[in-house]
Amino acid sequence: MSNDAVNLARKAFETGEGLDLDTRLRRIDAVRRMLLEQTADFTAALSQDLRKHPDESWMTEIGFTCNEVQHTTKNLRKWLAPERASVPLSLLPATAKIVRDPLGVVLVIAPWNYPVQLSLVPVMAALAGGNTVVLKPSELAPATSAALARWIPEYLGEAVQVVEGGVPETTELLKERFDHIFYTGNGQVGKVILRAAAEHLTPVTLELGGKSPVYVDDSVDLTAAAQRIAWGKYLNAGQTCVAPDYVLASPETARKLAEVLPKVIKGLFEKDPRSSSDYGRIVNQRHFGRLTGLLEGAELVTGGDSEAGDLYLAPTVVRAKSTDPVMQEEIFGPILPIVEVPDEAAALAFIKERDKPLALYVFSENKATRRNFMDNTSSGALCFGVPAAHLLVPGLPFGGVGPSGMGAYHGRDSIDVFTHRKAVFDKPLKPDTMKLIYPPFNNLKHQVITKVIAPAGK
Repeated sequence: MSNDAVNLARKAFETGEGLDLDTRLRRIDAVRRMLLEQTADFTAALSQDLRKHPDESWMTEIGFTCNEVQHTTKNLRKWLAPERASVPLSLLPATAKIVRDPLGVVLVIAPWNYPVQLSLVPVMAALAGGNTVVLKPSELAPATSAALARWIPEYLGEAVQVVEGGVPETTELLKERFDHIFYTGNGQVGKVILRAAAEHLTPVTLELGGKSPVYVDDSVDLTAAAQRIAWGKYLNAGQTCVAPDYVLASPETARKLAEVLPKVIKGLFEKDPRSSSDYGRIVNQRHFGRLTGLLEGAELVTGGDSEAGDLYLAPTVVRAKSTDPVMQEEIFGPILPIVEVPDEAAALAFIKERDKPLALYVFSENKATRRNFMDNTSSGALCFGVPAAHLLVPGLPFGGVGPSGMGAYHGRDSIDVFTHRKAVFDKPLKPDTMKLIYPPFNNLKHQVITKVIAPAGK
């Protein structure tokens, strides 16, 4: 099955149809039309897989993807235009430019937490680059995977092949030769992807995760800050790669946050998240067990109650130390630890001692503090005053650094990922100025080579 899908995608690419700009625009618009015309089907699938509210599904999945399509459509001609490069005087007459070539057949391996957006935005971007695609949706979001497998062939034909299944199917796919692999998920699987790609020297983009920290000081309105932190944390029941993972604050600020956060959470979910249609569920029993295990022995501030049969875990806040289990791995669920640090310098040291995060969030009105975090931390993104919202800016690259990812996409950065910038140089045969550097060498040629072609500089 995987071999058939790759062969069909390769055959579709080799027709050359996708090189045409109008074809690319039609294909990426087909993604938008599919989502708009089949919104009910995709919304129902997301509800079935993750209990997402239709408005949340629109904001973070369907509408989000449509906005990416719109931004790409508006700018694609400009992004694909050849770039002129200057030619040194010594090589004239000649012209130089950079053109963008499609890579070929791209494998997109998508995760379960945002199974529409994180499947279709890379697929759309690869099509915009002139490629064809093999898409492997996540088996952990089976309803959404089935919806993608049903509708993609109708709207995109052979340009996108969908391969459903789990680990065995993914393993078989990774044995095939691709021209690029785009993976979104966790770091352990990312290592497997890299090892498999090395067999064919296939370039890889890895969109991973990590523990994205939040720093809060006493210069901000703590109620407003808490509301934004809670929104970003409990969106999709915390199953978001850029969700705030933990909060760093001074003891006094931490105490105040612990008082405010429970009130804010009640306001977000109508006092009872269990019965609120606005609050999602954990994806499966394995992840539910992992998350509830992290709460064993934890010092609760609020939440903590759960129901295995409903995959419900309440929005939870805990007081934590750096050595606690909840601080040893990416949480990827609705648990928010508050960790006390003496001051800003200690917070910076805490962050820098750990893996570079996918995102870092700072709540401070102090300009010096903001500058300190800007200059002295490394992260995929740095956001002041709000978590997660940077993904809604199509002109910003989205990606990690180090263990949180390799490569970035969205907007023009997607074209950089899914095309090759090919150098094109054109020098006419006449007049043949090249003969000034051909052997046999003499004094004149020595002067030309050392003073004009390759001068030593000053």
